Amino acid sequence: MKKNLNTQQPDDRKSFGKVVDRFKGKKVCVIGDIIADVYIFGKPYRLSREAPVVVVKYEEARIYPGSAGNTINNLLALGAHVYPIGFIGKDSTGEKLMDFFSQYKKIDASGIIRYNGTTVTKTRILAGDTHTSKQQVIRIDRDDNRAYTRDEKTEFMEKLKSVSPHIDTFIVSDYGHGSIDNKIINYMKAIAQDKAVIGDSRYSLRKFAGFTMLTPNESEAYELAGLDEGHTVEEVGGKIMDSMNLTALLVTRGNKGMTLFLKKGEIHHIPISGKNDVTDVTGAGDTVCATAALALASGTDFYTASQIANYAAGIVVMKRGTATVSPEELKKAME
Repeated sequence: MKKNLNTQQPDDRKSFGKVVDRFKGKKVCVIGDIIADVYIFGKPYRLSREAPVVVVKYEEARIYPGSAGNTINNLLALGAHVYPIGFIGKDSTGEKLMDFFSQYKKIDASGIIRYNGTTVTKTRILAGDTHTSKQQVIRIDRDDNRAYTRDEKTEFMEKLKSVSPHIDTFIVSDYGHGSIDNKIINYMKAIAQDKAVIGDSRYSLRKFAGFTMLTPNESEAYELAGLDEGHTVEEVGGKIMDSMNLTALLVTRGNKGMTLFLKKGEIHHIPISGKNDVTDVTGAGDTVCATAALALASGTDFYTASQIANYAAGIVVMKRGTATVSPEELKKAME
């Protein structure tokens, strides 16, 4: 396999801003597991007399779209017109998610199916003093593992088929909550013959063989390749590319940046953008996936798309929680 160990050069960035300017209005369909990320903030103020734990005084709570919802939110923040296909429960948390999305004009929420049940929720308790950064103390997940009915899955597929002809790029965001099944995957493989389909899956990346591009983190890539840490990332990426019929593979590697593998054998190592002292990596993979997909929809190549996604990741990891990046922030970082 031929190796091109490329890094960003100053003159590479001159054209990046023009790509970001083309983000506005691009049509991206996100298919996957929409959940709620709940953040509860508080201030520790004494030890409990009931148990050897700190008592945290409640200050506020915030709810944001998580998992595929975070991908949707990132696309909206970057100016895309988003068509989500997914499930949200008919509960108060689901209503708050729908209210969150309703603040954006460029979203067609008709593909979000409301079901009778509780919305999958990840609740994070963050505690800290008034003038310090609050740290995550514990996370509580709520998922009743509800299986979607045949009628709900049929409606899901019908909504996907109806919107597909109008979409520039697709993202499949699978967090293992049941939205993505083999029928959806096979349909997206057929779509990938004509349009870019970017896959992001926590547990089922192997099933995404034949997609246009995958964006795993380093540990997911090693697991996908079936190799241990004694092997190099080049060996890992090479094995994946040889076996999965992808056009591109973008492996996110934390403070080591990213590595892009292309079908013709090129390997591009992209160094980390921004600082090494990361604040919070929550949802950073969703930002990478969203930005790369939007850049591809805007007509750029995989290497440029990956570089722009790298800048976006460098911004969001310096923010607390499931964060997004604006076009203005992205262009400023690239300058």
